Amino acid sequence: MYSARGEPVSESGGPPSQTTRDPGQDGGGGDGGDGGDDGETAKPSRGPGGGLLMGRFFGVPIYVAPSWFLVAALITWVFGGQLDTVLPELGGLRYLVSLFFAVAFYASVLIHELAHTVAALRFNLPVRRIQLQFFGGVSEIEKESETPGREFILAFVGPLLSLVLAAVFFGGLQFVDRGTVPGVLLAGLMVSNLIVAIFNFLPGLPLDGGRMLRAVVWKISGRPMTGTVAAAWVGRGLALAVLIGLPLLSYAGGINGDSSGSSADSLTNALLAAVLAAIIWTGAGNSLRMARLRERLPGLQARTLTRRAVPVASDTPLSEALRRANEAGARALVVVDGQGDPTALVRESAIVSIPEHRRPWVAVSGLAQELTPGMRVSAELVGEELLDQLRAHPSTEYLVVEPTGEIYGVLSTADVERAFLAAMSRPAP
Repeated sequence: MYSARGEPVSESGGPPSQTTRDPGQDGGGGDGGDGGDDGETAKPSRGPGGGLLMGRFFGVPIYVAPSWFLVAALITWVFGGQLDTVLPELGGLRYLVSLFFAVAFYASVLIHELAHTVAALRFNLPVRRIQLQFFGGVSEIEKESETPGREFILAFVGPLLSLVLAAVFFGGLQFVDRGTVPGVLLAGLMVSNLIVAIFNFLPGLPLDGGRMLRAVVWKISGRPMTGTVAAAWVGRGLALAVLIGLPLLSYAGGINGDSSGSSADSLTNALLAAVLAAIIWTGAGNSLRMARLRERLPGLQARTLTRRAVPVASDTPLSEALRRANEAGARALVVVDGQGDPTALVRESAIVSIPEHRRPWVAVSGLAQELTPGMRVSAELVGEELLDQLRAHPSTEYLVVEPTGEIYGVLSTADVERAFLAAMSRPAP
C-alpha cells in the first residue's frame, strides 16, 4: 500500500502513507520522504531508518527493513511444514523451497508497491522510498493527490497488480503438475497474491481500499477531509471486525476446516487477528489525525511567526546589540556587512550562554552563524511549503526576507515547533 507524507505508512502484500498497508500491500496515499541517496550504488547499505538499501527504481530507493528477515523466516518455517505434508519426499530441501517462496512472495509485494510508485511519479508526486517490512511493503509518497480521481487511481493500481499476478500464476499452473514443486509454488503465489488483493480492496484506511473510499467520498462531498473521516471510521470498524471475526471464523472451522480446531491454532489466529486489528486501527486513527492537522497547517505562516530583528555590524559588542534590540522591541539580531547585506544570524542559544557581565566584551560575530542559501526563508511561505523548507535545511534560526529581498526578521525553529504542537492539540472544528 502507499502512504502520503505525514501519515503512518501501511504495508502492501499483507494486512497493514501520506503514507497505506497490505499483507504484502503497499500504502497508497499521500503522506510519507526523500528520494535522496542519488549517486549511490545498488550495493546493499544501511539507510536512515529504512533498513538495507537494495536498489533503486526510477531514482526511488528500495529498502528491506530488518523485520522482513523475521517474517521471511516465519514463512519459511510455516510453508516448510505444509510442504512436508504435500511433498514428503523433499525432506530437508523443503525449507529451501519455502525460502524461495518467501522471497518470491515479497517480490510480488514489491511489484504491488512499484505500481503505486509509477502512478505517483506519473502524477508528479515525489516518492521518498519503498520499504519491504514485516507485514508487507509501503510506498512513501511525499504529497497528497490533488484530485479525488488521482487519489483513486493511485490506490487502485496496487491491488490491481496483485490480481494480475494472481492471474499470471494461475495461468502458469495450467502447464505444470500440481503435485510438483513448481505446481505448489505457483499455487501458493496465486493464493497469496489473491489474498493481498482482496485484503487491500477492503474499504477502510489505511488500506488501499480505504484510499479509494476516501476518493469517492471526496468526489461526492467536495471535501477531502470528509472523505478521510468516512474512510478512517470504516477502517476502525474493519479493525474491530478482524479482531472479533477472525478468531470466530477459525473456531467455526472456516479457516482450518475443522470445527473443533486445536488450541494452538486458535491462539495463533487470535494473535494474528489482534496484530492486524491494531495495525488497521492505528493506521486509521493516524490518517484521521494527520488529515485534521493538514487542514490547520495554513495557520503556520512565516510572516506571523517571525521575530522582529535589528541589523548590527559584526564587531558590535553583544551588550550594545541587545540594547538596540530592546529599544526597537526586537527579539533577534542579524549581522550585516558594510553595505547592509545580511551575512549571519546571532544564535539565541549562544546569547543565553554568555553571562551578563561579559557581554560588553564579546562581539556578536563570535556568536553568529554564517548564512547559507537554505537559511533564507520567504515571508510568504505558509503551511506545508514552510515545513518543507525547514526540513530540507535544518537550522535553529532562519533569515526571513520579503519577496523584494529586504530583511523581514528571524524565524526560530522553536517558535515553529510550538505553533505546530498548538495546531495538533486544538480540538477538531
